[in-house]
Amino acid sequence: MHAVRAHRRGGPEQLVYEEAPRPEPGPGEVLVAVKAAAITPQELTWSETWTHSSDESAPDRTPIIPAHEFSGVVAATGEQVRDAAVGDEVYGLIPFTGDGAAAEFLTVRADVVAAKPTTVDHDHAAALPLAALSALQALVDHGDVLTGQQVLVQGGAGGVGSYVVQLGADLGAHVSATASAADVEFVMDLGAERVFDYQNDRFEDHLSDVDVVVDLVGGATQERSWSVLKPGGILVSLATPPDQHEADRRGVRADYFVVEPNAAELRSIAELVDRGRLTPVVDRVVPLSETRAGYAALAEHGRHGKIVIHVA
Repeated sequence: MHAVRAHRRGGPEQLVYEEAPRPEPGPGEVLVAVKAAAITPQELTWSETWTHSSDESAPDRTPIIPAHEFSGVVAATGEQVRDAAVGDEVYGLIPFTGDGAAAEFLTVRADVVAAKPTTVDHDHAAALPLAALSALQALVDHGDVLTGQQVLVQGGAGGVGSYVVQLGADLGAHVSATASAADVEFVMDLGAERVFDYQNDRFEDHLSDVDVVVDLVGGATQERSWSVLKPGGILVSLATPPDQHEADRRGVRADYFVVEPNAAELRSIAELVDRGRLTPVVDRVVPLSETRAGYAALAEHGRHGKIVIHVA
């Protein structure tokens, strides 16, 4: 099969489009003919991308295949697979310590895939798993967002932020967000009630008594977010672990997490898409042979949503 691989650690310059062995599904796994994959900022810096664990001291498992979000068609099933069949259109998030989806075929545990949304093509379905799961888990599993609550999204125009805004609004929350001046209208169209230009307008001058802050930025932005939380509110970060001592001092909660594959939540996301309540956000689509250029483009400012690799 054709695949994009890296034979040593590094950035996009290490990615090579080449022939690679086609994988075979083991017990409990499915073989997927990949139609599209999506890529994630910082993915090539994660330890999990290069090893079988998050431990920096673990030996490299190169050559690796990047891109852990996919949409495709089941081509074969391993033993003990009962809930997937050849020909099923599926999408999912591959665990980070395994090879990704920048290839014509992949194997993945059957219990982490779900039927793709029927109302969108594979390119748009591939833009959902990591980003939309991150958003759903931030708001529901960690933030416990309720109808009528105030939610602030730090970084509302990005790959994850665009889904946090949409899902927050769909949950009935009053969503505010930060974004660049050029992205204000885009984020408003996603469902935010207020959007603050982070370069020229301080969100803390306008907001107070926020129930949930979803931090996708980290650094000074995260530090400034404490002041707008109401007592008992929560700061949920996917960027950097927040200061628990500062949270305790202010009488609020703090949480940091890394998204996990979840087939049940993927089914919920697909239903939202098919009912017109959630829209996949795709910045651009590049062919598999130009995956390196897609990763290089992650450094560009002004992107809206995910960069997708068209495989089929």
